[in-house]
Parts: sequence; structure tokens; C-alpha cells
Amino acid sequence: MISINNSIIVAAFFVAMIAVAGCTGSSSTVQETPAVTPAPSAENALTDGFGRTVTVPSPPESVVCSGSGCLRYLVYLQSQDLTIGVDSIEKKDQEIEGRPYALAYGSQFKGLPLIGEFRGKDDPEKILAISPQLVFKTGSTGTAYGTSAAEADKLQEKTGIPVVAFPYGSLRNDAEKAEMYGGLRTMGQVIGKQDRAEEVITYIDATIADLERRTGDIPEAEQKTVYIGGVSSAGAHGIISTEPAYPPFLWVHAKNVASGMGTAHVDVAKEALVDWDPEYIFVDVGTIQMDSDGAIGELKTDASLQGLSASKGGKVYGVLPYNFYNTNYETVLADAYFIGKTLYPDRFADVDPVQKADEIYTFFIGKSNFGDLNGQYRDLGFAQISV
Repeated sequence: MISINNSIIVAAFFVAMIAVAGCTGSSSTVQETPAVTPAPSAENALTDGFGRTVTVPSPPESVVCSGSGCLRYLVYLQSQDLTIGVDSIEKKDQEIEGRPYALAYGSQFKGLPLIGEFRGKDDPEKILAISPQLVFKTGSTGTAYGTSAAEADKLQEKTGIPVVAFPYGSLRNDAEKAEMYGGLRTMGQVIGKQDRAEEVITYIDATIADLERRTGDIPEAEQKTVYIGGVSSAGAHGIISTEPAYPPFLWVHAKNVASGMGTAHVDVAKEALVDWDPEYIFVDVGTIQMDSDGAIGELKTDASLQGLSASKGGKVYGVLPYNFYNTNYETVLADAYFIGKTLYPDRFADVDPVQKADEIYTFFIGKSNFGDLNGQYRDLGFAQISV
């Protein structure tokens, strides 16, 4: 039961409320909550790999990648789902596919709209039609399919879409490694994947350090002489196609007989290879895309090459493609372990090159697809080749 005192208090409360209402005027107004204007998307000004200042959405929700290897970096940064368009090579059905990232995500990429031809031949109208928030653009410096600040500016002017460009780099020397790391960091900064970019860089450095730790104390007189032939460069090539600064040879302290010819890809004279007569020959199995299996066919049929010590001694081995629409970095690292184990088995006694390759592929692209990749090349990778 409510007491009389409590009833008086309640009544007094209502009287006070009526008095307050009266002070506000005879008509009451319901005050509406003001509409909240959405905050504009955050933007960030950054300097790209060519020293250009670009203002970009931070982070972007949609991008496209232009140029050889650009989409590979996006996969390395675990951000392939950001891309909403691809160049022509990603939509092409290829009998042999040497790019691990494309083997892993090709079905996803093939279904996306076209932004232009491969090697950075963009179609501004096609890019505009899908309206990405950002364009990434790269290519190998010093090649016909490289890119530049001027090309990035031109595409940005034609589309009105921010273009972040950078050189692709390589692992052949410190300068080109800095380009590669710079590209990864730039892309990571733009898409909010700085930590992943540093993780990739740390993994590469640690892997190279492990290879060098295993072999760095081998006396020069005991280092094996080696040659890599059939290296792809804008397509498949034969035995004279090589890399004087082939990174796996550098890391495992093998003597590349073609060293001293610079760092860029070169074709050597067949007579020079005969004179060098390396103890071991490694063949980039991308060569089998040529008639008669390219370098492998040459080693089997050319009399002068048949006389090489490696040919006669059964020391010819296959490695997976170094280049396929630019450098396959994960494959370069995997090849290095196979090469190291082949040349110096005691130094790599604890390493199964196939298992190591799958570990590396899983880190870079999220899938252990060594078997799928090697199957593209008749399982000639990481194997002795009979010539």
C-alpha cells in the first residue's frame, strides 16, 4: 500500500513538471536529431617508387594492377581480393602456366574485367569503366616493358584515378633488391599491409641468410662451377640464354661460369659455353615451351654440347622457371635449395627440396603448389635430366 506521505511527494512532482512545461510556451516542439553527414574517405599523400607524390584513398577498397609482376606483389601481400580488373595475360588460357600465383588464383582472376594488354599496355577507357580507386603500375627497369614516372603521370591524367608506380626490382644485386623491397613497402603502405610487407622482406632475408650460412665457408677451390641455361626472358629461350648474376648461384657459393658479363639477362655464344665447360648445368624448364624442348633438345642433339663434362657426367638438372611475366621470387628461393642440395649434399642433409619448396610457396601465396607447378613442366624440375 502506498503511504499518504508518498502520495503527496508524487503529486508534488507532477505539479512541478507542469510548471516547468508552462515556462517553455504553449506549443511544444519535438527536437529532431540532426542528420549525421558521413565522414569523407580518408586520404593519404605518399611518395611512390619514382618520387611522385600521389594522394590515395586510405586504405583503398578496389585496385587494379598494371605491368609485369604487379599482381604477384598483391598476392604476396595477401590482398588479391582487392583487384577488380586484370590485364590480358591473366585472362589467357595457357597450356603451360609458370606463375605460382596464377596457378593458385587464376580462376578468380580470369573472371575479372579486362584493363588492357599485358606488359603495362593499359586501356584507360577500360579502367574507367570499372572505376577502381587506385592503379598500381610496375615493370622491370631497363626492359622494353618497364615503366616510368612519365607513364604513370599519363595514365593518371587520362583516368583521373591515382596511379602508384614503382620499379619491380630483383634479387640479383643490392640495388635491385632495394627496388623490390621498396615496391613491396609502397604497395603495403597504400593498402594497409605494412606488416605483411615487412614479413615478406624478413622471410626473404632470412632464407638468403640460411643459404649463405650453409655454404659460406666452402673454400673457393672447392666451389662447383655451374651454368644456368634456357632462362626465360619475355618468352622461352634455348641453352645460350642465361643470367650472369643468377641469385641461387650467388647464395650457395657456386661459381657461375657466365659471371662477369654484367647483371642483366644475356645470350652467350655457344662456343663460350663449350670453353667454360662447367661441372654442372642447370636448365630452366621453361625452355620446353620451345620446339624440340629448347635447351634440353640442344643438349641431346648438338655434338659440341654433348662433349661437355656435365653432359657426359650426368650432371644436368632441371629447375623451375626463374621468369614468367617477371621474376617468380618464391621459385627463385625454392630453386636455390635444390641447387644447394645438388652441389653440396652434406650442407643440405636436413633439407628435402620439395618440402622446402612447398613451405616457401605456402608462405608467399598461401598454397603449397609445387606439384601443380612442376606438373606443368612434365616434372622435370628438381630432377636429373638425361641428355
